[in-house]
Amino acid sequence: MKKIFSVTLLVLGLTSLLGCNGQERKKSDVEAIDASIEAFINRTIYKELTEDILKSVPDHDLEQTVFDNIYAIIGDDYENELEKVQKLTKGQQAIFSTWMVEAEVNNGGFNQFYFNSSGQYANMAVDGFETVGAVKFAELMKEANTVYASIEKDLEKFDDGTLESFSASYKENPLNDLDDKFYKLGESESLTNLKVRYIRENIDQFITK
Repeated sequence: MKKIFSVTLLVLGLTSLLGCNGQERKKSDVEAIDASIEAFINRTIYKELTEDILKSVPDHDLEQTVFDNIYAIIGDDYENELEKVQKLTKGQQAIFSTWMVEAEVNNGGFNQFYFNSSGQYANMAVDGFETVGAVKFAELMKEANTVYASIEKDLEKFDDGTLESFSASYKENPLNDLDDKFYKLGESESLTNLKVRYIRENIDQFITK
């Protein structure tokens, strides 16, 4: 399975700490950011989630807690990752697939999302955004899937495992325009808030013990 320029679990968490698209913070914020990063790295990861645990987790940590639990469930068997995710609940699939989109697009755009193995969640993410009530994101995801399908064969020439080719794949790539749409949507509609509300209202979807 292709995983050349893979996104890490830190990307989405660190993006929220640094600000939208990695905007620089003032020097006075550096210590606070360092402390937040340390806390993030040392966070508790639950291999099993109970109703009591989920209710005890504050809203600002809830999405991360659920994602960490899902990742613990599917493990690092990348060859069978999709098959394992497909066996999860509808809610778990929604959180996982939309997280992958957010992390990849915020890190390197839709082009990176499809270039990496995360692209296998493209259709699941459409359902995922709809599930959590992010209708506009679902529509944009559908548009991105259509655009990618139209250029997929053209992008194959860049898939040789080199950073140079990956970088070149961005040139005159129509997916780039959709990145800006994604960022603007994020400014007007909080995906995190929608996901937190969904998890709270459908807690049974995330209980694993």
